[in-house]
Amino acid sequence: MNAPDLPSNEAERLTALRDLQLLDTGADKGFDRLTELATKIFDVPMSMITLVDEDRQWFKSHHGLSVCETPRRISFCGHVVADGMPMVIRNALKDPRFSDNPLVTGSPFIRFYAGYPLFVSKDVCVGTLCLIGTMPRAFEEEDMERLALLAGQAEELIQLHVSRVLLRST
Repeated sequence: MNAPDLPSNEAERLTALRDLQLLDTGADKGFDRLTELATKIFDVPMSMITLVDEDRQWFKSHHGLSVCETPRRISFCGHVVADGMPMVIRNALKDPRFSDNPLVTGSPFIRFYAGYPLFVSKDVCVGTLCLIGTMPRAFEEEDMERLALLAGQAEELIQLHVSRVLLRST
C-alpha cells in the first residue's frame, strides 16, 4: 500500500482548511443532497465530500457509508489532494498502490474509486468529492465531466458556508 504524499503547500493547505471552519461540523442538507445525487447519477453505493487534515480524511457528507472519517495514511482521497488532480481507480485489487489497502481488503471493500479535488483557491486543495463502488467499473470522459460539475457545486457550497461564518462573526 502506498500512503499519500503531502502536497508541497501542506502548511498553507492546512491553514486554509482550518480557516473554513467546516471540519467536525454537523450535517448540512446541501452537502448531503449533493452526495446523494452523485450516488444516483453514477449508480454507485457510496459518495463522500471529504476534507483531508493532518491525520485523517473527514467526511463532511457521506452517502452509503456509516463512518465519518478514516486515517489519511490509507485514504484514496489523500492521493487526490496531494496531486491536485482527479484520480480514477477502475479496479483497486489490480492497482499495486491500493491492492493491500485495508479499505480494499476489508470493509467497505473498495473496488472502484473516482475522486475530484476541491479547491478553495487556485493552488489549495482541501478535499474531494469521491465516488466508491464495490465492483470494478469503467469511467469514461463524460463521467469525469459530470463529476467535475458536481465537484464545482461542492466548492460553491464550501464558499457559501464560509460566507455564512463571516456574516455570523460581524
